[in-house]
Amino acid sequence: MPTEPVPQEPVAIPDEPHSRIAPTRRTFIASGTAVGTAVVAGTVLGTDLLSESDAAAAPSAPTSRLTVTVNGTRHTVTVDNRTSLLDLLREHLDLTGAKKGCDAGACGACTVLVDGHRQNACLTLAVRLEGAEVTTVEGLADGDHLHPLQQAFIDEDAFQCGYCTPGQIVSGVGCIKEDHTDSPEEIREWMSGNLCRCGCYVKIVRAVEQAAGRK
Repeated sequence: MPTEPVPQEPVAIPDEPHSRIAPTRRTFIASGTAVGTAVVAGTVLGTDLLSESDAAAAPSAPTSRLTVTVNGTRHTVTVDNRTSLLDLLREHLDLTGAKKGCDAGACGACTVLVDGHRQNACLTLAVRLEGAEVTTVEGLADGDHLHPLQQAFIDEDAFQCGYCTPGQIVSGVGCIKEDHTDSPEEIREWMSGNLCRCGCYVKIVRAVEQAAGRK
């Protein structure tokens, strides 16, 4: 025999303005989407509306006046303090022989001579070279007469794509000046900072040996 349900007293829900009711999944997603859209729209609109005023209020990047001698020519320029020697050469002085490869000092394509010593131009701040003498691959030849190492690279066919070649030649000149050419193994060791993605290392070593007078 079925039992009759026991009547329950209704539970009064307090009418509080700040009472919280757990949202459903649908209302949570809808509200989250609305908030996200509003934030993105506000960001975009805020950027568009404030870009001019922000640009006017933003402090200008610090600059310095620099005098440096490159390939025998004296240059006085004003550059952003963050400008690398590589960007100074390529963007300001239109000397594009030094290549921007890794831009992290790992490939050697940007090698130049600073006061006679090999240096990665991409890792060198231009403002640190006040009064320095810089030699790039453009400054090695004497007019139409190639530097002995440039000629040796041609004789030994020591390149393929040629992208690393300027850095290889400048580094090889430094290697010869530093007297690190007693053996092919020593040349490889002291030229190891210059990468050739085409794999012309054997011919590069032969070219350095030729220019150093070992062949």
